[in-house]
Amino acid sequence: MLFIDPHVHMTSRTTDDYEAMRNAGIVAMIEPAFWMGQPRTEAGTFKDYYSHLIGFERFRASQFGIKHYCTIGLNSKEANNEPLAEEVIELLPLFVLKEGVVGVGEIGYDDQTPAEDKYYRLQLDLAKEVNLPVQIHTPHRDKRKGTLRSMEVALEHGLEPGMVIVDHNNEETVKDVLDRGFWAAFTIYPHTKMGNERMTEIVRQYGHERIMINSAADWGISDPLAVPKTAQLMLERGISEESVRMVTYQNALAAFGQSGQMQESDWLEANPVDQSLKFSGNSILRGGQTPRIDTGENNNDSRIIR
Repeated sequence: MLFIDPHVHMTSRTTDDYEAMRNAGIVAMIEPAFWMGQPRTEAGTFKDYYSHLIGFERFRASQFGIKHYCTIGLNSKEANNEPLAEEVIELLPLFVLKEGVVGVGEIGYDDQTPAEDKYYRLQLDLAKEVNLPVQIHTPHRDKRKGTLRSMEVALEHGLEPGMVIVDHNNEETVKDVLDRGFWAAFTIYPHTKMGNERMTEIVRQYGHERIMINSAADWGISDPLAVPKTAQLMLERGISEESVRMVTYQNALAAFGQSGQMQESDWLEANPVDQSLKFSGNSILRGGQTPRIDTGENNNDSRIIR
């Protein structure tokens, strides 16, 4: 099976992760702009970060046969630094229409403060103006309240539910999201969000319509193989292959494909991997390492040139 991970923070991961993910069947991923663990203090750091997402990280993924996309936004946690947030909001229009950007995100609420609400609304307006999907981060605390508020505000701003992906759902929020016509994304993240056994039961109960699974792997203890591992468990527990394909591949493609920046041919007809290539003069290789250079009609037909 082929998989899409529609929420994974590869800037925080290693090239070994890329290799393992491709070997497990992941052919495409979406990296939302997010909080890096330490608060940023200058708008220039956001500018460089966004440039990295549409530049070197996209190249780095391609060196392992994975198509990299991203969503661009001001995350809710850093929206509380209002002087900085004002500057970052001015940067966003410079990036949201770049190649490979499939949405505005991840945005929404963390502590559900007035500042978070202000900048969430401004970014919803931007997404509507440029006709891009929205990727919503729902809060860890008071999750149902924050999830309901996220959807209500999106509707207030005139967004169609089908253009909004509500992420980090759990058993408490899934029915609310699906009943309102939004996409429901679930993060398989150890101990803190959703386990793969629980996810299997959600798909068994609610089916596969408008549901997608991601890893949200980042700088914390997390698993970039969460999507294929959950797919395997679902199959073992009797979930149909069609349902597994929908929640681990097709629904993500349908939701983010609305951007016009993501289509299946991007990876099915991709150029073969050639690790001798460079980005701005930089290679993923170091001295003495032999580049992988694939030959054949697709990346599955490969040969190491030595």
